Amino acid sequence: MSAEPSTAGWDAIEKEFVKLYGDQEPKHYGTLISYALGGPDPLDGISAYKTDEPVPHWHIVTFGFSELYDKESDNTEESGYGFELTLRLARGPEEDEPPAWALNLLQNMGRYVFNSGNIFRSGDYMDANGPICLGSDTRLTALAFIGDPELPAVDTPNGRMEFIQMVGITGDELEAMQTWNTLGMLNACLPYMPQYITDLSRDSLLKKEAVSEAAAKGIREDGSNTGFLFVDQLAWEPGKKGWLSKTPAALTLGAKQAGIIGKLLQGRILKGRELTLVGPEIRVIFEAGEKPVCTVLEDTVRIILDETAAGELSSGLVPRESVLEIPSLPGTVIRIVKTNIKDSDGNVVEVIG
Repeated sequence: MSAEPSTAGWDAIEKEFVKLYGDQEPKHYGTLISYALGGPDPLDGISAYKTDEPVPHWHIVTFGFSELYDKESDNTEESGYGFELTLRLARGPEEDEPPAWALNLLQNMGRYVFNSGNIFRSGDYMDANGPICLGSDTRLTALAFIGDPELPAVDTPNGRMEFIQMVGITGDELEAMQTWNTLGMLNACLPYMPQYITDLSRDSLLKKEAVSEAAAKGIREDGSNTGFLFVDQLAWEPGKKGWLSKTPAALTLGAKQAGIIGKLLQGRILKGRELTLVGPEIRVIFEAGEKPVCTVLEDTVRIILDETAAGELSSGLVPRESVLEIPSLPGTVIRIVKTNIKDSDGNVVEVIG
């Protein structure tokens, strides 16, 4: 007769919530068929606790990114992926159950991590390309990640694990995080977003003077923390020299990300830092230097920009279909093409550019 599997990892998570909520019985949503056996949901379970402090909200936690049962991975330092996600969600007076969209969103995060191997850490952000609650008119269209303010990292029998809180943010707040940094921006928002509670009904906090001033000061003084940006629409076409004419080399960017790339160049190059764009087949590295030049080696394009070239590029990168010539970089043009935003069924719901 085989021994019962250990639940030490699961117990370690629940123990931290007992410290916060005593003997409260959470709403728990288990998975009937595990992901490994072909079930649709990668996480083993999600629990939601009711709290009224500092305002009524759900405090939701996942079970499944860390090792919940016996130790299986070779990494003795960390339990599984080394974290579980939490989400604090504003709760209405009549709500007895957390909304289904929030549970689905957390399972989608599980699918993303399990399928890509990419993990979430404090300071990360993610563009949802639409409302985080599908079908709603919320302004929250992206997510930021920070250590849960009430839950420190814990050492479990299966290794160390952090509680990373997911926070719903607006598009302009995301842009501020990209051009400055996530934790600085979240800290500036904290007086108006206690414990980073996600509230679908809220407006952008950049409309608060204190927040917009903090973001502007941070961008000006610190520059941008974003050194890498994944760009779906990124392509490179080398120039051609013919007898009678020559075609310039062309870097193609999607309109959706053109504007933010322009702002990132200001926040990186003018501070002497690199910016790397990573596309499906090409990597483009912008560097600060004394003389603008473009070199190509296999699947990497390296573009050196001085202050003048960085300024020309930044001001020209706008979310509009166009061809941008950079006087400081003769022989190279930037081609900005339309971006189609699609829903989960693949239907185009918005065209940018």
